[in-house]
Amino acid sequence: METLYHQTNKKIQEVQSLMGNLERTDRQSVHLLENELLARIEQIFNHLERLEILSSKEPPNRRQNAKLRVDQLKYDVQHLRTALQNFQHRRYTHEAQEREREELMSRTFTTNDADTSIPIDETLQLNTNLHNAHRGMDDLLGSGSSILNGLKDQRSSLKGTHKKMLDVANMLGLSNTVMRLIERRATQDKWIMIGGMLLTCAFMFLVIRYLG
Repeated sequence: METLYHQTNKKIQEVQSLMGNLERTDRQSVHLLENELLARIEQIFNHLERLEILSSKEPPNRRQNAKLRVDQLKYDVQHLRTALQNFQHRRYTHEAQEREREELMSRTFTTNDADTSIPIDETLQLNTNLHNAHRGMDDLLGSGSSILNGLKDQRSSLKGTHKKMLDVANMLGLSNTVMRLIERRATQDKWIMIGGMLLTCAFMFLVIRYLG
């Protein structure tokens, strides 16, 4: 496991070093570097799957530490993959904006050209999407507020139920005490009755013996 761990850590450092070259690479070669980074990241994830299996087979006293080390590597490579995806997204957006700018600048208009307006469909679509997003957020906030109110009501109900349970428990405790006193008194009465019966029998025996 140690050998594979160090190999994986080294590959992560190599990817970090290559990531620093993305901003300096020309437009014609940047996609090649991106593909190379994606391949290296995929290979690292394969190593991490193997490391997770090996860490689970470590002795109990070393297993937790091994798992933490693997999780740290996983966090690092996920961070690198996210950074690469963000870079690609910025690059795609920038290239699309440049193409649109070039198309707009290269477009020529004549006096009799019926289509002299700049297309604004994308702007309208963006505005519609933003409006829908705002409305969705309002609905989400409203749902969250309703859920919070429901939780508050449930909390009040649970507090009332808890209080009633405590009252019942106290009553049960009192009832148990009373039952024990009753049982003790019944036992005492039974022995008193048995003693009285024995004394009565003894008295009758003496009366019959001496007066008979």
